[in-house]
Amino acid sequence: MSPNIRAAVRPPARGDEAAVQLARVIGNVVATVKDLNLSGHTLLMLQPVAPDRQPVGQALVALDAMGAGVGEHVFFVRGREATLPFWPGEPPADACVVGIVDSWDVE
Repeated sequence: MSPNIRAAVRPPARGDEAAVQLARVIGNVVATVKDLNLSGHTLLMLQPVAPDRQPVGQALVALDAMGAGVGEHVFFVRGREATLPFWPGEPPADACVVGIVDSWDVE
């Protein structure tokens, strides 16, 4: 059993790409042709959500570093940090799933 971990999640400020954000996995992405540095990596379709679980913004494609599945809520990062889970490789990525959310409460 994993420990109960609380995380403060806030919407990113303009230019604050390192903030961890919440999203729901809404699909898998299948690409018949893709950059060689993406070989072996899973691409997911994410819908960003607010802490009250309501959709916010547009859906996006993200690399999956955690093995998330459709319907799960996840943490994701954008920008340069999206490639860090794959170091020393540097796949071309703008967003990456870095955690799977078991549960959360809004206070």
